[in-house]
Amino acid sequence: MLKRYFPIFEWAATYDRDTLSSDMVAAVIVTIMLIPQSLAYALLAGLPAEVGLYASIAPLVIYAVFGTSRALAVGPVAVASLMTAAAVGNLAQQGTAEYYGAAIALALISGLMLTVMGLLRLGFLANFLSHPVISGFITASGIIIATAQLKHILGINAGGHNLYELVISIGEHISETNFITLTIGVFATAFLFWVRKNLKPLLRKWGLGPRMADILAKTGPVLAVAVTTLATFGFGLADKGVKIVGEIPQGLPTPRIPAFDLELWSAIAVPALLIAIVGYVETISVAQTLAAKRRQRIDPDQELIALGTANIGSAVSGGFPVTGGFSRSVVNFDAGAQTPAAGAYTAVGIALATLFLTPLLEYLPKATLAATIIVAVLSLIDLGALKRTWAYSKGDFAAMLATILITLGFGVELGISAGVGLSIFLHLYRTSRPHSAIVGQVPGTEHFRNIKRHEVVVTPEILSIRIDESLYFANARFLEDLINDAVAADPAIEHVILMCPAVNFIDASALESLEAINSRLHDAGIKLHLTEVKGPVMDRLKRSHFLDELTGRVFLTQYDAIRAINPHAAERALKAQRQV
Repeated sequence: MLKRYFPIFEWAATYDRDTLSSDMVAAVIVTIMLIPQSLAYALLAGLPAEVGLYASIAPLVIYAVFGTSRALAVGPVAVASLMTAAAVGNLAQQGTAEYYGAAIALALISGLMLTVMGLLRLGFLANFLSHPVISGFITASGIIIATAQLKHILGINAGGHNLYELVISIGEHISETNFITLTIGVFATAFLFWVRKNLKPLLRKWGLGPRMADILAKTGPVLAVAVTTLATFGFGLADKGVKIVGEIPQGLPTPRIPAFDLELWSAIAVPALLIAIVGYVETISVAQTLAAKRRQRIDPDQELIALGTANIGSAVSGGFPVTGGFSRSVVNFDAGAQTPAAGAYTAVGIALATLFLTPLLEYLPKATLAATIIVAVLSLIDLGALKRTWAYSKGDFAAMLATILITLGFGVELGISAGVGLSIFLHLYRTSRPHSAIVGQVPGTEHFRNIKRHEVVVTPEILSIRIDESLYFANARFLEDLINDAVAADPAIEHVILMCPAVNFIDASALESLEAINSRLHDAGIKLHLTEVKGPVMDRLKRSHFLDELTGRVFLTQYDAIRAINPHAAERALKAQRQV
């Protein structure tokens, strides 16, 4: 039980010097990467830059205690930061104490929701967000985030909650572009793109080993920060209109419990739930992907607790909502992190930076942080997924496209809400009209297949229907109509067999439909039989009166049913030569 809720006791028991060395190296690399990212994502959320550092300390330590992933790196991420800005921006003005307080409350409520969901083992709720919907939402969010950062690249004042508002606002103020800021932003963006693709191969060409080349390649953002900060300070560019981060408070945040404000909590409850679900989906996806590479195990419900307590820790330490980041987790994995302790060491590095390095960041241009965000989020945009999804499933394509368009046109909250609604609607629509097939016996075998796809033998007085879906309220009426239409079209039918190998459950509504079908067939002189009923389904049926009233029988296999009803037809089909 202790290891169930505190996975740290599982891996700490075998922690040795080699593991410590691997974790420390990974921590150094991730710390270097995380410092500029944390600052950038705080600004994206509309918060002071230091809040990004605060959100990168306590959550990492807490996740090391409660998390089951050995390589996941928790902290501020682009999508959660954008959702934070969208949720809090409707309640307060950026830069005010009310805005900051609402962001902290958002992290706390989100964390409490995740923790409770974990304790109740409700990880399955994340399944209501289908992959096409999540992909569409992240793509649209990436477009909005990148567009929103153009104001910092151009050095202008612009804003908006969706793509249309952002483009219009940027267009109205583009004449105010500060060309020095633009030069810094374009340089930083181009440099970061070049570093991402070309620095490691270049260092390898110069003779560096793969490990050292990889480490140095990850320092690209830090180098961009250093160069542009020195240039801004040395040439006095802040006096020429270049917007800088400004003075960052030096020191660690003072832990405190956020104040309870019922009105505020009610206003942000829904956004907090959306952030919690989206953050959990992203976290568990990254964690499972990395764990699979090392054949390790992830506990989805425990991950809810770990992410929830990490967000609570973020709120208590003055941070905003956090989640498992894909890019930094991959870097952590590639750098050789062996346990969650690497995250705790990273937190120590961030804490040291908060204590000693913040004065060096005062002249950091916001354009450089904007470039860092743009380069990071453009990797999230996958418009090619639309083409792939269209080729595979028109329904999933419609859900993905609708999520993208709604998010771009109306903002992230409505976009993800619409995505959840579309996911549920598509599931109900598909299962309300389940695939079914009239089956016949494959000659020379005891197998039964769709008469439209295979050469099979059918018995005129027997109608065999295979239902390829569980039966519940949404498709109960469909089953009644299907059988009624088939029986009405063929007067020779004397037996109807429902073949149920894919039926995993039958709810009360479907049970009533089966009772109605049985009664109507009885009135028409037709017997109803069931075959290949699964054990749990049979257990439920035995607790009802349906089996007592059933006009036919329940058979173990479809062949048993045909042989019992018409032995000669079954034997003839079994002895017939199969045609391939």
